[in-house]
Amino acid sequence: MNKKIKWYMLAFMAFSTVWGFGNVINGYYYFNGLHAVIPWIFILGLYFVPYALMVGELGSAFKNLGGGVGSWVEETMGRRMAFYAGWTYWVVHMPYLSQKPTAALIGVGWAVFRDGRIGEWSALSLQLLALGVFIAAVLLSLMGLKFLKKISSAAGTAIFIMSILFILMMAAAPAINGGVSFSDIDWSWESFKPEFGANTFMNIAILIFAVGGCEKLSPYVNKMNDPAKDFPKSMIGLAVMVAVCAVLGTIAMGIMFAGHNIDGSFVADGAYESFRRVGEYYGVGDTLMVIYAVCNAVAQLSVIILSIDAPLRMLLDSSDENYIPRWLTERNKNGVYKNGVLVTAIVAGLLIIIPAFGIGDVHGIVKYIIDLNAVCMPLRYLWVFAAYFMLKKYSGKYTSEYKFVRGKRLGMFFGGWCFALTLYACLIKIFDTDGDIFKLVLNILTPFILVGMGLILPYIAKKTKTKHGSDSYV
Repeated sequence: MNKKIKWYMLAFMAFSTVWGFGNVINGYYYFNGLHAVIPWIFILGLYFVPYALMVGELGSAFKNLGGGVGSWVEETMGRRMAFYAGWTYWVVHMPYLSQKPTAALIGVGWAVFRDGRIGEWSALSLQLLALGVFIAAVLLSLMGLKFLKKISSAAGTAIFIMSILFILMMAAAPAINGGVSFSDIDWSWESFKPEFGANTFMNIAILIFAVGGCEKLSPYVNKMNDPAKDFPKSMIGLAVMVAVCAVLGTIAMGIMFAGHNIDGSFVADGAYESFRRVGEYYGVGDTLMVIYAVCNAVAQLSVIILSIDAPLRMLLDSSDENYIPRWLTERNKNGVYKNGVLVTAIVAGLLIIIPAFGIGDVHGIVKYIIDLNAVCMPLRYLWVFAAYFMLKKYSGKYTSEYKFVRGKRLGMFFGGWCFALTLYACLIKIFDTDGDIFKLVLNILTPFILVGMGLILPYIAKKTKTKHGSDSYV
């Protein structure tokens, strides 16, 4: 008998996938310091909370389906749309995966050298090493669900504890160490008022990218003790953890860095510098920074593994030979889609290397990969909101023990609102390149090529099906 996943374990698995202390750093950098607080509150209150609770209702309504978003779309919009949803959901993870090995190496660099010297390497050298790390993670992903749950839960717990400790230790530092002096900041409305310029609107995608991904745990909903109750509970727990870390973390950043020049290295090194400063406040030197660096490196690795496995399950668990070639659905002894993992390794591997040929410095690579993710990754959320819109439109057809909202029109409004905001954020972020043609071309080509590949796959599937003379579903 398989061991069931507890609701809190799933919440931590989701947290390690959705959240990282780096999201606080990104918000602080892209929205110019404390001006990030109001955008965070806006996104969390009017986007993330409805989004997480919509996922809860979808997970409850379709708790017996194993394909996640693909299954939701199939039930609400048909099999063809389910294929496109599953493909989109899977393929836009490729830029996300390409980011994680680089982040893990930067963490290792801070743990070993206790400074940001890796940022002085050539971009190509770092990305080649990142490719090796990614290949190792691919091999680990083939070990299956048991290993996946353990490493993801441990990493989620570690990062959550470190994120909360940062906030608590910042607040308590003056009382414990009378010699601590923080930067003077202005607590007036002017310091927190959002900057309604082009930069703010172009970077909405950064926050949406930061809070997305809770639905990728949905394949495990039917592995819980009571899916209808425990899955929504996990999503609500996730929302609370994200809110605490985002808002209070930004304020802590403001106390620490107010008046300091925040340059391009901040997105790569800001988190480690933050923990170094906290350690100095408490007289322990670099100790906290090293602990965080090690935890973050392990967390990045676990996210790679989880993000290889779960999206493939969403694409292939309820696949159709009319759209998915049979060879893609082959599993190994651990139940992992081995050929799907191979395709993932090839596509994500190319995305790790290609930017290094047009962006020469490491800090530029880190920032660009974040920007590219903000363009591509939120595209998958569109299918969640579309499925929820259709669920509420035809609410009489479906039974759900948990409901985000009971009103049909109100539910359709929330689904439509989140869909429109996500689409706008992705499209406008494409042009946020500071005039760099190489980046603009990659921003345009990457999402169109990745999503467009899904148009070719049914043709390949048709040829495969004809060759085998099969009319059955996988």
